[in-house]
Amino acid sequence: MSATSSPTAATATGRLRSASPALVLAAILTTQLMLVLDTTIVNVALPDMQRALGFTPTGLSWVLNAYTLAFGGLLLLGARAGDIVGRKRVLLAGISLFTLSSLVGGFAESTTVLLLARAAQGVGAAFAAPSALALLMARFPEGRERARALGYFSAVSIGGSAIGLIAGGMLTQWVSWRWVMFVNVPIGIGLVLLARAVLTETPRHRGRFDLAGAFTSTIGMTALVYGFVRAAESGWGDGRAVGSFVVGGVLLTTFVLVELRAASPITPLRLFGDRTRSAALAGRLLLMAAMTGLFFFLTQFLQDVLGYSPLATGVAFLPITVMLLVFSQVSARLMGRVGIRLPMVVGLTITTVALLLLSRLSVDSGYPQILVSLMLFGIGNGLAFVPLTAAGLQGVDPRDAGAASGLVNAAQQIGGALGLAVLVTLAESAARAAAPVGDTAAQIAQHAFAVGASRAFLVGAGLIAVTVVMLATLVRTPRRPQPVGEQLAEEIEQELALLAE
Repeated sequence: MSATSSPTAATATGRLRSASPALVLAAILTTQLMLVLDTTIVNVALPDMQRALGFTPTGLSWVLNAYTLAFGGLLLLGARAGDIVGRKRVLLAGISLFTLSSLVGGFAESTTVLLLARAAQGVGAAFAAPSALALLMARFPEGRERARALGYFSAVSIGGSAIGLIAGGMLTQWVSWRWVMFVNVPIGIGLVLLARAVLTETPRHRGRFDLAGAFTSTIGMTALVYGFVRAAESGWGDGRAVGSFVVGGVLLTTFVLVELRAASPITPLRLFGDRTRSAALAGRLLLMAAMTGLFFFLTQFLQDVLGYSPLATGVAFLPITVMLLVFSQVSARLMGRVGIRLPMVVGLTITTVALLLLSRLSVDSGYPQILVSLMLFGIGNGLAFVPLTAAGLQGVDPRDAGAASGLVNAAQQIGGALGLAVLVTLAESAARAAAPVGDTAAQIAQHAFAVGASRAFLVGAGLIAVTVVMLATLVRTPRRPQPVGEQLAEEIEQELALLAE
């Protein structure tokens, strides 16, 4: 019998609803802000981290990939842990690990320590993030109250990225890159105290942990990413690179076999049976590959080539956030009139154009050229993200809704890590082959980096172009509304409407 029917569970539910809504929401939103902020706050500090710890150009990508691989690879396991152990308990454990690893990362004196700390942050985030959203859904009933809470949650998710960029610039420029890690410590400690005081444990359910599935998927993806990064540094014939590809292939094949037999798989493979859903997940993965590459290379271009300060670099990215917020509202309204396919196809076509413009960057380029691309990128992604999410959940059986939602988020994190590894590999190859241009070593290095970044943007444009064709061909708008997808679309439209008030 499920724990939901026990008197203890009923009492816990009653206490959860009697807690102050404002304090409960504050704890949940602070958790989301800390996790979202950490995704972007590190970007602006990358050049300083590289100089301080001696990262190679390709090795620098692991500062992002160590976090996103652990986050995306363990996200579904974290959600499952909340079901079995209790959401509050898992949330507190995730925040505590995130906070402790941030402290360790701030004191790092070597690349190895920093990367291990970033991976531990990702593990903490994977367990905290799904529990935070589940606690929000449990505390606020359906209707306007939940829509308003989700609206604030979305505002934090979108605005947190901008806050991270600016905060990262301020901390890096005015104090040190180490403070992009240290800043999480006081926030995390305060959050643990607040969450312990105002959140109530959710009912626990019987079940099993799919540890084999989590291990094979996460380590398999990590091996593939390492293979690409190693190939960029040492060539495609390097023994470690080849070995990593083999290990990754074997582990991911094993993952599929494990999921076919697991009693409680973290990724029910039946979710890939619908072509619209599968196309949306693949499209999200490719889109995040291009988006992560844009932030990674453009951050270094602005600072190392154009000479921007860290703070100016953070401010330079604001047009993306503004356009994302505005055109997400437009997209949510369009979906009710024209369906999900048209906004996705039009939006990603605009994103392709933005990346093609960025592929023409050189050391002589100025910010106006970059600004046009950033605005187009924000417009395109704003139009595409909401219908991509709805398509990823279209037609999902209610019993699989949690797993499907986790899969959407996992595709986003893993797509960013795997895509960045591929783009870094291709960029490094192009940079090495670039003809020397300039009178000094610094000018030659800047030109080589610009050539590599341009190659990465061009390949990113190609990935999005493939996504456009795939979505236009495979995505279907159902004749009859699908419960999960339609409900999600309505909730998103309500959220964004409330944000505009």
